[in-house]
Amino acid sequence: MQRPFVVDTSEYPFKDNWMPYRDGMIHYVDEGQGPVILLLHGNPTWSYLYRNVIKELSGECRLIALDYPGLGMSRAPSGYGYTPQEHSEAVTEFIRRLDLRDFVLVVQDWGGPIGFNYAVKHHENLRGIVLMNTWAWPATLPAMKLFSLAMGGWPIGYWLQTRHNFFAKKIVPHGIHHTEKVTNTLRKAYTDPFPTPKSRKPTWVFPRQIRMARPWLEEIEKKLPVLSHLPTQILWGTKDSAGFPPVEMARWQSYLKMNETESLVDASHYVQEDRPDRVTASIRRVLKRTAQQIQEVIQ
Repeated sequence: MQRPFVVDTSEYPFKDNWMPYRDGMIHYVDEGQGPVILLLHGNPTWSYLYRNVIKELSGECRLIALDYPGLGMSRAPSGYGYTPQEHSEAVTEFIRRLDLRDFVLVVQDWGGPIGFNYAVKHHENLRGIVLMNTWAWPATLPAMKLFSLAMGGWPIGYWLQTRHNFFAKKIVPHGIHHTEKVTNTLRKAYTDPFPTPKSRKPTWVFPRQIRMARPWLEEIEKKLPVLSHLPTQILWGTKDSAGFPPVEMARWQSYLKMNETESLVDASHYVQEDRPDRVTASIRRVLKRTAQQIQEVIQ
């Protein structure tokens, strides 16, 4: 297939892979060999978000980053609603068809609920976890509820997202602490996937689902204790502008007992843009920890 938009190849120098999904198509990056790392994005990002991590680690690991249907370069199937539940179903099918096993799950933003919905049901297939500024429970903080109403409400939120591409144009740059990294190339990479009002609907559905997906999020949270044995690296941008304060980080620490946590005072919501070096370090660390566990079992 042909890319639906042009992206700077010096920033994103990867081979395109395509997986048919119903009558749509999932685009993904699959680079390197070795331990499998599955990288899940949020709203309104795509596999481009992990480009610096993939470039740094492709000589050590097999790094796989997909674009959810309707985001990035993926084409949604007919009747797709762009909900996190549907995205998680797509990810589950993706994992099954690629036969991914014993992998490290890396998540941020909506990648958390989407990935953890799989993780709590198939925890035996995970080697470890790296998480950044995310959640997997019903929103209780006023800031998140207000954000959901403003960005995912009707009609104002719908108008902002579909008519003005507000999430990609404004929220993403505002969620990067290091402003020097917000280049025209970066802005273009995040706005180009949404050229029309219709194509921007997924960016409205996501914030709306912070409220609407409450029962689904409750079910995920109930099962989080099954992951308490998994080596986890928590990487938290303390300058987060999207309603993810350190109290949410502490909540993760209570569930994921085998965590090592690093707070980043110079990172906002999109940690992969602010500090890709710490993301790569966290992946290396969880691989080292799990390798030690395997060695201990052998001995």
